[in-house]
Amino acid sequence: MTTFQALADQVLDGHILTDAEALSILESDDEDLLPLLHAAYKIRKHYYGNKVKLNMIINTKSGLCPENCGYCSQSIVSKAPIEKYSMMKREEIIAGAQRAADLNAGTYCIVASGRGPADRELDIVVDSVKEIKAKHEHMTVCACLGILKPDQASRLKEAGVDRYNHNINTSAAHHDQITTSHTFDDRVNTVELAKQSGISPCSGVIVGMRETKEDVIAMARSLHAMDADSIPVNFLHAVDGTPLEGTSELTPRYCLKVLCLFRFMNPTKEIRISGGREVNLRSLQPFGLYAANSIFVGDYLTTEGQESNRDREMLEDLGFEIDLEPLKREVVTQ
Repeated sequence: MTTFQALADQVLDGHILTDAEALSILESDDEDLLPLLHAAYKIRKHYYGNKVKLNMIINTKSGLCPENCGYCSQSIVSKAPIEKYSMMKREEIIAGAQRAADLNAGTYCIVASGRGPADRELDIVVDSVKEIKAKHEHMTVCACLGILKPDQASRLKEAGVDRYNHNINTSAAHHDQITTSHTFDDRVNTVELAKQSGISPCSGVIVGMRETKEDVIAMARSLHAMDADSIPVNFLHAVDGTPLEGTSELTPRYCLKVLCLFRFMNPTKEIRISGGREVNLRSLQPFGLYAANSIFVGDYLTTEGQESNRDREMLEDLGFEIDLEPLKREVVTQ
């Protein structure tokens, strides 16, 4: 305990983890898991107390994507039997925001498959966001529409989009093993474009895609360098029919160590336990919130999530409270 507690104290004093320190977290003995979580919680509690941010996602366009991402059931190389549809109508997206409000989700994530939004699709999102912000003034609206052009980012900002998500997904070194239809830099550049437009940047990862521990460390360090305000940590839910079908290399204990690493490496940031938490963390899900401070409620893009009443029970049992504070751009220097 002394080692991880001392490291937590150093992080709170502004220390940035070395690769050796980061690897010691991922390779720590299982018997040290509780001391590690306790140290991560010290950092989490310093910045976020016992509050948990709730996020809800809506898949406004499913499938029909020309990209070849190996993890994704919506990609052109996927044979997964998913529902496919073009862009939803404005009324459906606005109705989704009301569902998010009913679930006490402070962040509503508007997601669409594809390399990037067509003009017609962007028009629908822009019109939807304007009305959502008029009805739900304090709701954080996040868009995730793929690679953006500068004028598209500006339009989203003007419409009232608070946050833009574009995950790096994996490390720069491992990127070509996951997709070749775009580059790692393409993703970083879109996040930077969102920041330049005054939109809060959100970018995260998918762990469990046959990467090394060094790759995981590189992901956490890249997001620190990008200054992403919100970091979704997904754990691969390998869908049958995708190139990563059958991949199963994660344990609940390792997933918790990954969450701790991201908290140590990005102490002031929103760390969100995202897709795959139910199938990978399983009965250890509650422990994840001692490192992370945010979760999705409801379903994901093409996979089901945990029932919202179970999430509420989990938060109540932990003694945590739902954070309904409107988005504030992080200004703390790490």
